[in-house]
Amino acid sequence: MSIDLSESSQDEDLIDRDSSSDSEEEYLNEEEDEWSPKHHKDRVLAAQKARQSVSAEVFGKYHIQAVFKPKTIAKSDAVQEKIHDRIRSAFLFNNLDNKDFKVVIDAMDQMHASKGTKIIEEGASGDVLYIVESGELSCHKIINGENTFLKTYKAGDVFGELALLYGAPRAATIIAESDVECWVLDRLTFNHIVKDAAQKKRQRYEDFLKTVPILENIDHYERSKMADAIKEVNFRAHENIICQGDLGESFFILVEGECIATLKENPDNAVMAYKPGDYFGELALLRNEPRNANVIATTDCKLISLERNSFTRLIGPLSKIL
Repeated sequence: MSIDLSESSQDEDLIDRDSSSDSEEEYLNEEEDEWSPKHHKDRVLAAQKARQSVSAEVFGKYHIQAVFKPKTIAKSDAVQEKIHDRIRSAFLFNNLDNKDFKVVIDAMDQMHASKGTKIIEEGASGDVLYIVESGELSCHKIINGENTFLKTYKAGDVFGELALLYGAPRAATIIAESDVECWVLDRLTFNHIVKDAAQKKRQRYEDFLKTVPILENIDHYERSKMADAIKEVNFRAHENIICQGDLGESFFILVEGECIATLKENPDNAVMAYKPGDYFGELALLRNEPRNANVIATTDCKLISLERNSFTRLIGPLSKIL
């Protein structure tokens, strides 16, 4: 089964709307409007209070959560591999185990849209997210009464997840700038598989970030946003984590293991030693400069990293700390 959106059905088929693998918040949060971080934080807190206020009414013997039955859309092995290759690098799916990854691939549908088709409309409700397989799409938002271009989505980008993650209306309009092919994931599968894994990851790393001395003073909202954005990376003993002179693309916090910093001029002498909770790699991102030292794992290491786009999005609270 596949979905086909044509120009003639734009108004009837406004299925969706919003973000990318770096998340649309990277762009929308820059505006001091109804979608600003502070306002969104207030909306989330209000929604949480509202849910708590009625929980006693709906839970218990009168409210039993339905058993989730995974959706399966038949696909050839070649198509499954194609989807796997496309989504394995998307941050939303980084936390899935092999079993859950298979459920997501089975549930994904194919969507074709012709140039000019409005895939998502700002303000509409959202029931699916999209992963771009081919083609280009543009993201626009009404800011101060004007239709403002925000970014372009290309193969591998994800959009439409914010409405599913936060139960919010679509925050921007997405239009096909060429004929496009996307993979589409429904809300039910997303909530039971992807969102659940993301929430577990958030809780795990929020607890860890509380133990990092430089982050002890950031508030819960900032910490949760950071937990959503970080990726887990592993290095073997004696592997280079950072190479002096390379372009800096990530900021690291050491979770397990030990590593040292050295300079090319004197590679046998360590100029810095790192233990769990220590961080490095921020200067290249803050100053937009090449790496100024090597960082080498002396034992097997587990680290969490923030890529440049996520680091930039969080630079407000982090810059004062770093």
